Amino acid sequence: MDAEAFFFEGTRHMACGDLQSAESCFRKALQLAPDFAEAQVNLGLLLEQQNHGDAAEACYRRSIELNPTYPQTHLNLGALLAGSKRFEEAEAAYSQAIMLRPEAAAGWSNLGALYACCKREQEAEQCYRTALLLEEDYATARFNLSYILLRQGRLEEGWQCLEGRNWYAPLSAQLSFPRWQGETLHGKSILIGYEAGHGDMIQFYRYVAVLKSMGVTTISIICHPALKTLFAAQGTLDQVYSFEDLIPATGWDYWTPPFSLPYHCKTRLENIPANIPYLKAAPELISKWAAELPDNGLRVGLVWKGNPLFENDSDRSIPSLEMLAPLSAISGINFVSLQKGAGEAEALHPPMPMHTCLLTDFADTAAIISHLDLVIAVDTAVAHLAGALGKPCWVMLPDYKADWRWLKERTDTPWYPNVMRLFRQPAMGDWTSVIAQVANNLRVWVESQNTRGR
Repeated sequence: MDAEAFFFEGTRHMACGDLQSAESCFRKALQLAPDFAEAQVNLGLLLEQQNHGDAAEACYRRSIELNPTYPQTHLNLGALLAGSKRFEEAEAAYSQAIMLRPEAAAGWSNLGALYACCKREQEAEQCYRTALLLEEDYATARFNLSYILLRQGRLEEGWQCLEGRNWYAPLSAQLSFPRWQGETLHGKSILIGYEAGHGDMIQFYRYVAVLKSMGVTTISIICHPALKTLFAAQGTLDQVYSFEDLIPATGWDYWTPPFSLPYHCKTRLENIPANIPYLKAAPELISKWAAELPDNGLRVGLVWKGNPLFENDSDRSIPSLEMLAPLSAISGINFVSLQKGAGEAEALHPPMPMHTCLLTDFADTAAIISHLDLVIAVDTAVAHLAGALGKPCWVMLPDYKADWRWLKERTDTPWYPNVMRLFRQPAMGDWTSVIAQVANNLRVWVESQNTRGR
């Protein structure tokens, strides 16, 4: 086989997901033709997918040396650099791709995403709108624009742009009835599908009450397995399915992804459905956990890590529980770990006094939270759960790519009014300042609780 044959064979393996065979083919192609630019860029993409960033960068740069006129290589390099937070270099790579092919929407959208990460939101929005002018149906740019708009509280257009997402396609293929597009629901039945993470499902559960007020007769939901018991305990749904269950293909008039509910319900900042609490813990679990928790002093729940599979988890999660040690210097508090998954092992041997709970699912977490006086968490599902239960919750937010739902610069949130406070990093990665601020406020809070006798 010649180099070109190995290249096409590698591309075929790559499309089939056989990365090992694909890499072997690309390397053989480059042995035969070291100046094969296309093989270099494909090998780089493969290496990047396997988290070999330095090797991938070397391939991209070599490919650009061989053929500097191919815009996709510059885009690939820019994305790699942006992921490593080498923003100036990434901007240069994206700008080069745009210069080579200014009529391509992808370059403008990528540059917009970079500007959004750097909080250059006006420039980001301009880039996204340029991409959409070039390609009206370019879903990536529309979805990326939604982040800027929602973060700024421009919800009307923000929800509309959020409809550009397409990650619910597998669910749609399972169902043989139409997706709700805003039609009247009086006397109808609806199935709420699942999408995104546990926290998203908890946040948008509030729309069950909104749908009932619109005259829906039957409401069912599909959720993550760890949420099934919690949602079933609410008594407001007709059926609760885990996405691991066998979901009937018929039986409802409409289905909807949860993220589409605020769009069709015309949610704006001033009318966010926030009848807090809108979730409750099961009485039998409340009783069960009562005997497991400290029976004196103030009880404060802690969550310092999120799901490591989340794209921005390395920034939203605190690297180690040890960083929260300043909180333990405040007397009169019993800290309770609400950690599940990542960080759970760390909680078994904590560097600070802490009660550790072995949780099964979010029904257990809700029951424990019902016994707490306060929850302190990073941006995870537990923060949403505490807010939905009406429990005071302090959320520690990253500076880099903070989620849109927390808006900009606010220390409160209209999604969980009067129960949630936001503590933001003043600079990227600066958890030390956030934790110091939390500690100072916690000391004042303890004094106020003791003064009024809880």
